[in-house]
Amino acid sequence: MALSISQIFVERRRRLRLPRFRRRSLPLILGCVIVGAFVLAALTIDLWTPYDPVALAGRRLQPPSLDHWLGTDALGRTLYGTRYSLPIAALVLSVGVTIGVLFGAVAGFLGGAVDAAIMRLADITLSFPPILLAMAIAASLGPGLFHTAIALIIVWWPIYARLMRAQVLNVKVLEHVDAAVTSGTPPLRILVKHIVPLCWAPILVNASIDVGQVVLLASGLSFIGLGAQPPTPEWGQMIAEGAASFYQWWIALGPGLAILLISLAFNFLGDSVNDLFDPRSRRPA
Repeated sequence: MALSISQIFVERRRRLRLPRFRRRSLPLILGCVIVGAFVLAALTIDLWTPYDPVALAGRRLQPPSLDHWLGTDALGRTLYGTRYSLPIAALVLSVGVTIGVLFGAVAGFLGGAVDAAIMRLADITLSFPPILLAMAIAASLGPGLFHTAIALIIVWWPIYARLMRAQVLNVKVLEHVDAAVTSGTPPLRILVKHIVPLCWAPILVNASIDVGQVVLLASGLSFIGLGAQPPTPEWGQMIAEGAASFYQWWIALGPGLAILLISLAFNFLGDSVNDLFDPRSRRPA
């Protein structure tokens, strides 16, 4: 049966938009593939690698070869850093975002002295450069991945507290919130049911981008000796070993590329999530 003029027009528009959609979705696909590969490696590495990450795996300081694709370092290790860097980033962001969202929502909704107290605490934290504050906290607590996570949580929560507060201030003046107040809805229900669900988009976008930043900062703390300690195969600590062995360039190459790839992947995902929640930010094809 022949198509009508309107159907032909809709079909032509669909075909014209398909390449544009594919171009826009390329960063999302690329980011998902890279992140999925790292997560899969972290979950299954014991099944397909024959070496213990903290034991000798043949001759030390050997260049890349068919037996050791990334070469061997002082302990003959292979790259197991994904099992340490990604969980640290997930822990820091899950706890930091939760604390920041709770404090920011309460500050924006209640206002007054509560808002002033929470925001001044956030301002004090944000007044220090993140890397310096994280170094000071990690140094006071002592080296170790758990202490690194605590330091990064303290650094990260004010960012989400301010972001959530700004969203709550914008949403709570909308008409549906006024209607809920007029109808006698309890304040807690108004906050949880009518305000917070409309504030998640910027939080998710920022959190997806921040994964790479957390991995980079955690690796930096390990690089200067405040994070993971030898022989833990963490990316920053492995790069520090590579810096001490200048002519064995392959020691730092693997973890360095891993940090670069994971940072790029989550930046791609963050940009795609932003396009998903805010159509106005979509770039024309």
